[in-house]
Amino acid sequence: MSETIKCLLVLWCLFVSPFIKGSTAIDYKDALGKAILFFEGQRSGKLPSDQRVTWRGNSALTDGQPQNVKLSGGYYDAGDNVKFGWPMAFSVSLLSWAAVEYKSQISTASQLGYLQSAIRWGADFILEAHTTPTTLYTQVGDGNADHQCWERPEDMDTPRTLYKITSSAPGTEAAAEAAAALASASIVFQGVDARYSSKLLTQSESLFDFADKYRGSYSGSCPFYCSYSGYQDELLWAAAWLYKASGNAKYLNFILNNQGSSQAVNEFSWDNKLAGVQALLSKEYLAGKTNLNKFKNDADSFVCALMPGSSSKQIQTTPGGLLYTRDSSNLQYVTSASMVLFIYSKTLNVGRVTGVQCGSVHFSTSQIRAFAKSQMDYILGNNPLKMSYMVGFGTKYPLRLHHRAASIPSIQSHPGKIGCNDGQSWYNTGNPNPNTHTGAIVGGPNSNDQFNDVRTDYSHLEPTTYMNAAMVGSLAAVLAQNSVQTNTTTTMGHESV
Repeated sequence: MSETIKCLLVLWCLFVSPFIKGSTAIDYKDALGKAILFFEGQRSGKLPSDQRVTWRGNSALTDGQPQNVKLSGGYYDAGDNVKFGWPMAFSVSLLSWAAVEYKSQISTASQLGYLQSAIRWGADFILEAHTTPTTLYTQVGDGNADHQCWERPEDMDTPRTLYKITSSAPGTEAAAEAAAALASASIVFQGVDARYSSKLLTQSESLFDFADKYRGSYSGSCPFYCSYSGYQDELLWAAAWLYKASGNAKYLNFILNNQGSSQAVNEFSWDNKLAGVQALLSKEYLAGKTNLNKFKNDADSFVCALMPGSSSKQIQTTPGGLLYTRDSSNLQYVTSASMVLFIYSKTLNVGRVTGVQCGSVHFSTSQIRAFAKSQMDYILGNNPLKMSYMVGFGTKYPLRLHHRAASIPSIQSHPGKIGCNDGQSWYNTGNPNPNTHTGAIVGGPNSNDQFNDVRTDYSHLEPTTYMNAAMVGSLAAVLAQNSVQTNTTTTMGHESV
């Protein structure tokens, strides 16, 4: 069989066949609301009066006290009770990007206020953690000690060890990501709370200066979050957001002087931000800044590395059509890649570019969006197992999420303390979790589309904030796409009358 025929068959299966077979209608608006709701279940600190996830309670109220800093807010990273600042900041960046790109659709879905609250909860923690121009607290909680216990955050008695970076012990990745988070969040709040937006931007600029002047790779959160791609991607990511937020030529000059650090990549993740940088700066290139063409070329390469049928495809798909980057929490790469594909295809459309050429195959922007949407549909139940990988969405979803707070009875229903080792009976049971962590995206199926709902399998059952944050952006993009299609159909209908 020729490569051309193979390519056509793959494209038929992905983009045409599902519509012919028909599939259960997916409520993307409901999915978006639940993806955002998830963040309320991850909150640390004193919960607000309008808290909707009622099985959670106040927790970690004294975080930071040993060093006289207030670090009681923010988000627990995943199914554990540690606050890792670097991936938390990435989550804030992604949520803010979603709010910037798809504000109208998120507002129409009545979710903009909730999304802004989610962004603010994380951004406030970053502001508190940045205690001096050259000090940023990057982690609260001893990861090793925490992972030896299975207990609710409301009962925590593990060491709340503090980790920080300074001018003498730098961590450029963490500081630059924090800068990106605050810069992107400042755009979100520009028309909502001008004073807060200005504060975010000022602190972002300070964090960027810290990250750039005192360079050194961040290792404070190893072995849980180790930097494999270095810090140049975070510096470019922060500079791109700061340029977008401030318009200051200083950041554009930094980008131009460091564009050699951009390269073709096949993933967008908490560790490697280059695909996001390339998507952001391609918009500037198409708006007239032709000296940024390298970022446009690299963004095209990202598309070609993912699209089935591309001659330069690097990431395989499962038999059911899911992108499969690696086995550990694979859906994090699916949600983040989809978000970039959606945003980049939108950027190309606005720039009147018809698509991306991958060798002999041309992918139109509609094909790129269709592939990204197929990934969302897979996650939400259109897969061989007919399983939704979003907890609480659909009729069949994971019941044994690898998550301490969700798997142990709430403090309201079981007010007695459950200590470090006391939670093991809930960890090991085959019973469903007593608390439904609505909206949580799990790690997902294996390379053969198989999935075992077993709590101890953290690689496939544990949620993370950044996985959900990218899901928010991708779902908002689907709503935007559906809105355009609806408007187009309505217009065509009027014309045919």
